[in-house]
Amino acid sequence: MKKKVVLVQDNKDILDIMDQILEEEGFDVTPSLTTDPIDKIEEIDPDVVVIDDHIKGSKKGSKVVKDLKSDPKTEDVSAILTSTSEKLPEIAEESKADDYIQKPFDIDDMVKVVKRNT
Repeated sequence: MKKKVVLVQDNKDILDIMDQILEEEGFDVTPSLTTDPIDKIEEIDPDVVVIDDHIKGSKKGSKVVKDLKSDPKTEDVSAILTSTSEKLPEIAEESKADDYIQKPFDIDDMVKVVKRNT
């Protein structure tokens, strides 16, 4: 059975690239430019959530991760934060993210991080 990834990014090009790569790697991806899939997290039941820290018009990705990790129903879902911020390691740790992907990212590294967390 395919591992499920909820992918939330702020940039359509990056979202499309990450979605295509992860699909090619055999993941079942739910891509989005908004945090809407997070509202259906129990229904989707993903193995991992990959979310950008800066989502237009939404709460920050780090806040979404913090909320997921503090809810007993979703605390076991792996969460990976992505960002161009130099403070990403600290932001990821503060929000209790399982891992992070620094942008711009190397495709092989991005795949490794997702696989390591599913």
